[in-house]
Amino acid sequence: MWILRLSLVLLFLSFVPLAGFGWLGWQDARFDAGSLKQTATRLSDQNQGANDLGARKSWIAYAQDPAFWNHSGLDFITPGSGARTLTQVVADRLGSETYSHGLRSMRQTGYALGLESRLTKDEILTLYLRSSPMGHGPKGALTGFFNTSYVIFSMPPAQLTDDQFLTLVAALGTRGAPDLTVSDPELMERKLRISRLLAGACRPISTWDTALEGCR
Repeated sequence: MWILRLSLVLLFLSFVPLAGFGWLGWQDARFDAGSLKQTATRLSDQNQGANDLGARKSWIAYAQDPAFWNHSGLDFITPGSGARTLTQVVADRLGSETYSHGLRSMRQTGYALGLESRLTKDEILTLYLRSSPMGHGPKGALTGFFNTSYVIFSMPPAQLTDDQFLTLVAALGTRGAPDLTVSDPELMERKLRISRLLAGACRPISTWDTALEGCR
């Protein structure tokens, strides 16, 4: 019995500092929210916000984070959600500092929850699109959904055909760095799976099916 009690005490003591880093991340996000909101507003003023994608902005969330519009920053159950939500990705890109892996994860989780408490979903999606690596173009690595649209197709996303828009959506979730100047096989396969998903012809086979194996 004493061994069980000791184990519970040790477990509790190990959890306390982790929870503290989660709380620190939450506080930091709420502190940073003002400047992040300004950044999202500036991007929207430059016609580079989530709303500038029109109804097709839902395609991005559906392919990358199916429950994005409904969760509060975390999602461990929705098929296709994977290990991190879009909000957690934004938290990792914009709010994480140098910690060991476990502490970084806890701070990232807290930061994501803090972002959700201060920013709108459109603002979070705008920041995600701005910071996303997209693969390679004619002059090297590309970052940002809107920037990539201009470089590859010479027009904003809202003016793209559905097929062109799907190419960019697929680039967001393709492993590695696809070459957007050629017909990249992995990118084309990802694009086909997303197309079938959006058409309702398939669904992810598990929470971790971010590659959409259920849509082969």
